[in-house]
Amino acid sequence: MIALACTLTGLLALGLGLAAGLWWRRRSVTPPADPVAEPTPAAPVDLLPRVFRSTDAGLAVLNREGVVLHNARAAELGVVVGGRADARAVTAAEQVLRTGAPTAVDLSPLGKRGRPPTSVLAQVKPLGAGCIMIEAADTSEAVRLEATRRDFVANVSHELKTPVGAMGVLAEAVLDAADDPDEVRRFGTKIVNESARLGNLVTELIALSRLTGAERLPAPAVVDVDEIVQQALRRSRIAGETAGIEFIVDAPSGMTVPGDETLLVTALSNLLDNAISYSPAQASVSVSRRRVGNWAEIAVTDRGIGIAPEHQERVFERFFRVDPARSRATGGTGLGLAIVKHVLNNHGGEVRLWSSPGTGSTFTMRLPLHGVHADRAVHPEPPAAAPHPVPQAQPRPARLEPVPPNAGGRP
Repeated sequence: MIALACTLTGLLALGLGLAAGLWWRRRSVTPPADPVAEPTPAAPVDLLPRVFRSTDAGLAVLNREGVVLHNARAAELGVVVGGRADARAVTAAEQVLRTGAPTAVDLSPLGKRGRPPTSVLAQVKPLGAGCIMIEAADTSEAVRLEATRRDFVANVSHELKTPVGAMGVLAEAVLDAADDPDEVRRFGTKIVNESARLGNLVTELIALSRLTGAERLPAPAVVDVDEIVQQALRRSRIAGETAGIEFIVDAPSGMTVPGDETLLVTALSNLLDNAISYSPAQASVSVSRRRVGNWAEIAVTDRGIGIAPEHQERVFERFFRVDPARSRATGGTGLGLAIVKHVLNNHGGEVRLWSSPGTGSTFTMRLPLHGVHADRAVHPEPPAAAPHPVPQAQPRPARLEPVPPNAGGRP
């Protein structure tokens, strides 16, 4: 009898508002002209079990003898395992029975688990008649976002502190060497370099903050893919010449995509700068374009140090560097690839990576072609296609290697 009372009490607590709403709707809504065409609404007593089973929350009703009633979601979240309630939930339920006051309890999985949920928070409430309601929710995404926010703040603080501290030390060195013009010039040059690095970091932080969480462009223009490539090459030309990097570019494609030209040029420039930074001197970087179904692809291939498989999932994270020493030596901020990812996401596209340590890497920007609806272009996987051909360089053909299979990032 107690178990039956708990069940009925729990269902009544869940469906009271629903039943009242249905009753009011039946009284307030004008009956249709054809009563035969209107299906007979289910009775509230029939709807309550459906609500209990289909809700996204994990629901369980307990009494002093154990679990009286629970839905499938409660089992998925670990509130009820093998017909028994989690020990932490039982402890919280006993407390609520003693005090009569609702309480919250953390029912996150203990130890390591390979799949979500990683965080579960439950509310324990009294129902009367010796019964307790446990309502659990998956809070994994909120916890992940909070951890990301904390890491971002910590990383920004560290990255800003480094050049600011360096400029302070260098300024003191300039004062100490005021009578030595050569030393003043040497330390002054370092101050200029650190200030440029700080300026680049602040600029990219502002750009990333504007892109993060932004929706797709409300009124994208028609952008020429070949113009994107030409502008990005012009931006990266000086850095390439300084590092002795040769750009090898394929023939114009004539493709157009919807989007913001400035953002797309910035994204491709970041890929080119990244390729330059991680390539040996006198190497080559290839840029190729092709159409794959309803997609336009722009691939940047380098023959640098490559990226280990365990790092490939993280290269688009803010401030993540495969080789921190090399990145700092070249003035990298660790934000370039994160900006690329967000630019492509905001354009309804994506960026893919193929890489092999010691061989090189290929980053591929994929964008829906002009005239293709973005929702139709983003989700379906395009058919498998041949890898991007490497444009041939006449001056130094011996340095070129074929792009490895699946260079566009396709599994």
